[in-house]
Amino acid sequence: MFQLDNTLILLFQGYAWLPGLRRRASGEVVHTRVAGQRAVGLRGPDAVRFFYDEDHIERHTALPGPIKSTLFGHGAVHTLDGAAHRVRKAMFLSVLTGDGIGALVRHTTAAWDEAAASWGDGRRVVLFDEAAEILARGVCRWTGIPLAGAEAPALASDLVAMVDGFATPGPRHWRARSARARREAWLGRLVRDVRDGVATAPAGSALDVVAHHRDADGELLDPHTAAVELLNIIRPTTAVCWFVSFAAHALHRWPRHRAPLREGDDAFAEAFTHEVRRFYPFAPFLGGRAVRELTWRGETIPAGSLVLLDVYGQHHDPSLWEDPYAFDPRRFIGRDIGAYELIPQGGGAPDTGHRCPGEAVVIALLKALSTRLARLDYDVPRQDLTISLRRVPARPADGFVLTGARPVVTDSGAPRHASAAAPPPG
Repeated sequence: MFQLDNTLILLFQGYAWLPGLRRRASGEVVHTRVAGQRAVGLRGPDAVRFFYDEDHIERHTALPGPIKSTLFGHGAVHTLDGAAHRVRKAMFLSVLTGDGIGALVRHTTAAWDEAAASWGDGRRVVLFDEAAEILARGVCRWTGIPLAGAEAPALASDLVAMVDGFATPGPRHWRARSARARREAWLGRLVRDVRDGVATAPAGSALDVVAHHRDADGELLDPHTAAVELLNIIRPTTAVCWFVSFAAHALHRWPRHRAPLREGDDAFAEAFTHEVRRFYPFAPFLGGRAVRELTWRGETIPAGSLVLLDVYGQHHDPSLWEDPYAFDPRRFIGRDIGAYELIPQGGGAPDTGHRCPGEAVVIALLKALSTRLARLDYDVPRQDLTISLRRVPARPADGFVLTGARPVVTDSGAPRHASAAAPPPG
């Protein structure tokens, strides 16, 4: 059956495109064409399990060149399958799990506290931009990548550009390509200097691990690929600025959520973090390619077809989430989250599959920074707070502007600083 190519419609509709196709479809599989290729759209926990089975779906031929040239980089772990993927993934897991997460959070919250101390006296702060710089400073301290203070704004801008331009043609896309080329060259030189003994990488740091990692073939990563993978640590960490601005948006729209964050309710802070990741739009869908002719729920998926996993649609599916368009962190309190239900960083197990190995980092950072944000009093001046579902990746239009930030004053009249054990009134 002939299918109309939906590329232009996808670019126009953004996050609403695949859910809209599904609403109009007659079966479990949405059939369409994207970029001239046959494509199918799937949704739901069983579909996620199907999608992450390497006997069904491969990644290395599915990512378009423009996305490799902006978001992930050529030769990145995201483009690998099988043993090559598992060995490269183990490198990431060695630094992005366990005690390493706590150290990254400490570096980042220290950078937040340094920055927040300068936000008073009526200063206009664009939280999206400020959070990006804070996260870039924190992750570079943690990875062992040397970064002078004056270099942080330009680095943060480049890392944000790589994410901001991956899904759109035009100026944003070319800024992303330029930023990636610039930062791959920078980190490639750093890797060479570490290997030659010209620069020092702290033992056990991400810089040390990546510079000396041996792939499945027993060879060191070439400097370019090592640079790509270092960017695949510092870029997604800096991209948590999207979620920080969403957290601010949620606290502004529903200020009742400030109190439990301020008061140190750890279970609520984690639930709030999960709800931000579910409710707000980040990845519209994930893509792979059918390795052979497949059958899903009685429908044929032709060999070589693109398989698109509808992330935004799944996160707003009423069969999975009660009242899915309501922002309600308490839906996650006392609930075990299945590995195939909440999938902003992919599904399945991070140690054996393609789920992002840095998901625990995203959760820990967003939890810590949302709590710190709630522990500040600030004014929200008139601005555009809309979040367009046509823009991928979406973000508050003006980046969430705040002014007059100050520590919360407790009932005793003493200021409660961001580093205190509890959080501000809404």
